[in-house]
Parts: sequence; C-alpha cells; structure tokens
Amino acid sequence: MGIMGYLRDRMGKIVAILIGLALLAFIVGEVVKSGGSFLRDDNNELAVVNGEKVPYDEFQKKLDQNSAQFKQSGQAISPQITSYIQETTWNQVVSQLLMNKEIEKLGIVVGSDESTSMVNGNSPDPQIARQFSDPQTGQFDRNKLNQFLSYLQSAKADPNQKQAWTDFLTQLIEAKKATKYMALVTNGLYVNSLDAKDDYEAKNKLVNFKYATLDYASIPDAKVTLSDEDYSTYYNAHKGEFKNPQDVRSFEYVSFNAAPSKEDSVAIKAQIDKLAEAFKTSTNDSLFVQINSETKTPISFQKKGGLEPKLDTVMFNAAKGFVYGPYISNGSYKLAKLTDEKTTFDSVRTRHILINPATEGGVEKAIAKADSIKKLIQGGKSFADLAATFSVDKGSGSKGGEIPAFDVNGAMGGGQGQITPEYTNAAFKAGKGDLIVVTSQFGVHLIQIEDQKGSVKVVKVAVVDKPIAASSKTQTVAYSHAQQFLGNLTKDNFEAEVKKEGLKKSVAEDFTGVAASLPGLDNARDIVRWAYKAEKGDITDKVFTVGDQYIVTRLTEIKPKGILSLDAVKKQIEPAVRNEVKAKQLDEKLSGGSSIDQVAQKAGVKVIPVQNIVFANPIIPGASLEYKVIGSVFGSQPNKLSKPVNGQQGVYVYVVDGFTNPPALSNNVREKQQIAQALMQRAAGQVLDALKDNAIVKDNRAKLL
Repeated sequence: MGIMGYLRDRMGKIVAILIGLALLAFIVGEVVKSGGSFLRDDNNELAVVNGEKVPYDEFQKKLDQNSAQFKQSGQAISPQITSYIQETTWNQVVSQLLMNKEIEKLGIVVGSDESTSMVNGNSPDPQIARQFSDPQTGQFDRNKLNQFLSYLQSAKADPNQKQAWTDFLTQLIEAKKATKYMALVTNGLYVNSLDAKDDYEAKNKLVNFKYATLDYASIPDAKVTLSDEDYSTYYNAHKGEFKNPQDVRSFEYVSFNAAPSKEDSVAIKAQIDKLAEAFKTSTNDSLFVQINSETKTPISFQKKGGLEPKLDTVMFNAAKGFVYGPYISNGSYKLAKLTDEKTTFDSVRTRHILINPATEGGVEKAIAKADSIKKLIQGGKSFADLAATFSVDKGSGSKGGEIPAFDVNGAMGGGQGQITPEYTNAAFKAGKGDLIVVTSQFGVHLIQIEDQKGSVKVVKVAVVDKPIAASSKTQTVAYSHAQQFLGNLTKDNFEAEVKKEGLKKSVAEDFTGVAASLPGLDNARDIVRWAYKAEKGDITDKVFTVGDQYIVTRLTEIKPKGILSLDAVKKQIEPAVRNEVKAKQLDEKLSGGSSIDQVAQKAGVKVIPVQNIVFANPIIPGASLEYKVIGSVFGSQPNKLSKPVNGQQGVYVYVVDGFTNPPALSNNVREKQQIAQALMQRAAGQVLDALKDNAIVKDNRAKLL
C-alpha cells in the first residue's frame, strides 16, 4: 500500500517533468489543443527542419499530452495563452530536432553504465532525487526509489505507469546528452585578463561632464519634410536591424456589431420576469434551476462572502423563500431565491485515510477496506499509524492524516486549498469524534471529525440565469449589412466603400501564422488561416464571425522571412528618419562656439553638469538611456568641447571635466568568474538561436493548426 500511495502521490509530478525535461532547462508548459484535423490529401507534414519532417499527428499528440497537463493545473484557457504556448512548443520541438542533429553528428552518447548510475548510482540524477525525497527533510530517500522500482517489476504494476516511467528515463537520457553538448560549448568559453579589466573599469570608472542639448521635439514634425534619400540613407545604415525571423502579415478590416440590442435585452428581461412568479411558489428549487437556468449550479450552503456581492448583502438579512431580482450580473439576467438557512460550525478540523479504488479492485472494495480500517480504529488502533501505513495521500499520511481546518465552503485557512464538496458536506453533518466513510473524485476517505469550532450563519441560495444574447433578428441584420458591404467591394475600392458607408476601419498588424487572437479579435484563427492563403490586396470571399462581430477583411501587407525591404519598414522607421533630419538642423544650432557656455547661449539652452557616470549604466540623469552619448564621453579627452552627438532624445554637446579611475584590479579572478557565469547563462539560448538562424525550415503551421 505504501508503494501505491507514493506512486499516486508522485506520478503526476513525474509526468510533468517528462513533459518539461527536453533540451536542458527548456520547460514546455501546458499547451492547449488548437484547431481540428486538416490532414486532407494525406498531408501529415507540419514542418520540415533541415530535411527532417515534423509529422502533424506526432506534434498533435504532444499538444494533447500537454493540454491534459494544462487542464490538470486548473488554469483558464484563453486564445492569448493558446497562441503563446503553441509558439513555445514549436520552439521546443524545432530546438530539440536541431540539438539532436548536433549531438548525433558529434557522436555524443550516454552508455548503459552511465544511464544505470543516473537511477541507482551513489548520486542519482537530481530529477530522480527530487521525486523520491522525504517530505519532512527534503533529502533523497533511496528506500522509496527501491520500493517504487520493485513495484514496477511486479504483476500489479499499471502498464501506463510503467510506460510513463520508461518515457521519463528516456527524456532523462536525452537531457543528459544535451548537457554534454552544452558542456562542450561552455568549456570552450574563455575570459582573459583584458576582458576582466575592461569589465571592471566599465563598472567602476567614473566621469564628470557638462552638456547642453536640444530635443528633437523642439522642431515640430510638420516643419520637417522627408525625402526618399532620407529614408534610403537611414535604411542602408540600419539594414541589419530589419531581419524578420518569420513570415508575418497584416490586414485591415471592418466590423459589424451583432451584440445584443436594447430590444434583445428587453425580451430576455420579459422571460426572466415570467419565471419570477413560478420561482416564488416552487417547491423543488433544485429541479427548477436544472430546468430553467442556463447555468446548472448546484445549490449548497454558503457563508457570508461566498455569494456574489449583490446577493451577499441581501440574502443574510432575508426570510426563507425570498426571491431577489431580476438583476443583471456577468452579462445575464438572474433570479436568486433563499431556499434555506441555518447556523453551523465556523470551521471543522479532520484527519483522513485515503484509499485508491483503482488499486483495490473498485469502489466497493475500497469502501470495504475503509470499513475494516474503521473497525481497527474503533478497536483501539492508532489512527495516525494506520494513516501512515494505508493512506495514499502521503502528504497528510506522514502527519497522521491531519489536514488543515476548513469552512462550510471547503476553503482551508490561509489560502491553502479547497476541500471537495463531498468531504465538506459529510464533515459538517457529522458529530465531533465520528468516523465516517465518504467517496470523492480522489477516492474513498475514512474521515475522523476532530473538532468543530465557532458558530456562523450559512444560507442556501438557488440562482436562475438567462444570458443576454443577441436575437436571430439582430444577428441577421448585422450579417446582412456585412454581406452587402462585402458584395460592393473590389480590390481597389475598400477605402472608398468604408468612407461611403461611414464605417470605422481597424487594422491587425504583423501577426504570425499561428496567432490565435489579434487585438480586438479573440478566436481569430479562421481569419489568420485566410490571411496566409491570400495575396496582398485580396478581399476575403466570406464574412468571418468572431464573437459577436461580423468581419470583412483586406490583406494589406506580407512581410517575408529575411531582411525586409524599405517599403515594408518605411512606416516603422519614419520617426527615426525624421529625427535624423531634425538632427542636421539642430547640429547647426549647437556648432560654432569655442566653449560649451557659448554654444549653450547661442542655442538658448542651459549647461547641465552631471557627476559619477559609469560606462556600464549609460543613463543621463533626468534624461534617458543615451548609449551613443555616454560612449562618446568615455572616448573623449578632458576639457575639450565635443562635436554635436545625435542621441536618442536629441542632439548633445559636452565637455568632460575629468575621470576618476578605480583602484587597480589586483585580483581579477572574481571578475573573470562573474563574466564567465554570465556567458554560460546565455550560452544555451545563443547556441539554439544560432542553430535556428542557420536552419532551413519549411513551416506549415499556418495551414494545419
């Protein structure tokens, strides 16, 4: 029983680690399954990475596994999270393929003796040591590991658990290979004495200087005319900054609102008004809720603070049978009825022994075992000893079965968690000292009521809701308008038709082929798929439905992977180009003086002194980060007026008053260690970035996900 308990307690964590071990510390989080089956014409090729195929079904299997793990965490799934985690998973899969190629090329292996040592050696792999640790001390418990391995070899072992363990070990070995590969890289990193000296001075050498500046904002944008040459000059000087890591697209669109109208709201209100009278006279409120409510919420006792605010202030002062509403909450009309009230304990403290039906041959046999243990306790056996022996909840079992006190809502003190409704209800109905057997989603509990404290009023409230939804008439009118607008469009008249109809045009810019949502458009996968099949200037051939909006789109931009053209980045670089043109005018205003005071007087600005600036933190107090200016300052001679320097916020001239050198670096070991540590921390990511940059990737995700 101890082994089964430990297995149940730990296997979830082991599976989680299995998902996250690939590629060193690259943790693949919870992934939401997206899209359906697009395997038409036997197309099972999600991508090709350096000639190696990534099958769609295998990728989907990983998404399914990670989706299940994500759902177990209880976190909400949103389109934004879907998009983010899908991209994370893609990066992990591609990285693993590229890393495996390098490992294979270099002949890196993990031998049988080494893999055995990772599990059974004197110093097992840290992942294994963590999973088989003593919960009290946190130290590795070899007995638990040996018991677990013995269980896997027994006839009682669950085949799924055996496979999970095999997969877990496989990932450990793959991670070990990756560790060896990264060791080859990091062992080649070297920090010399000059590196240490430069880093030390960058952090500790001080400079005092005076400067005068004219902000770019001092020249109105309207007074600056930008030429094609201005754009070309800037583009050619910064071409390397415009490398697009992947194909992105943009479209403009018009939205036709199909949200519920005032008439729709009135109609829903009339429905809920009719229900109100019947609700007041209902003798079976649970059945009434199940028949008439959109949300089939179980009716249970709640203490003050457990109801939504509108009800919390009303129901605890109302008489039984009181009906509140209709009222609006979370987009629905609602009715609420006080069906019962009572005074009960404020909190209950219990301990339990949890029996796993799966290992006992079913729920009935698990209940029978719980009854047997109950008789042992009634006969004088120690509950704490039996909990340590038989409970599969090892967290509480090691503490004699004790769990924190909880209230009538099942909430444990200090935000420690939530008790299941079955457990909570049984505990509040029983008396102090009682031993009861209860079944929940976690198994069969043998519960002992240790204490019941305090006194609190609780109420049971039945709620009927009717969402305020758009009627078919409202939807039809909006859809017809969208269809009419689409029917009038050609490739050349989108702007004119928008203006003619008095509509508002919106844009979605630079999204990738796997985007699940766009600004203002949740669940926009259909539109994204269309965009990656369309050509620039294309109008959609259908009206898209996104939430309560009908959308008509026109593809405006395709930015391919690689160095973007000037036309593609012209809008993006316009502010920087304008500042460069302004800088030429400002340079003239800050030139011609023999001292910084003369320059400042001529330009009509003040001279500002600054002290104790270091190269490693290039911030001008009261201004902003000015890399170019501070870099120029540290390369200047004292007492020499500089030429104008074009910074981030404006144009500067300066005079260095002097430098304060730090004490000579007598022992550079610490500096070398700090630099080396920073290099090693960046190494894994930079190696993978380099492998990706040089990889040839055919990416079909936009069509298949």
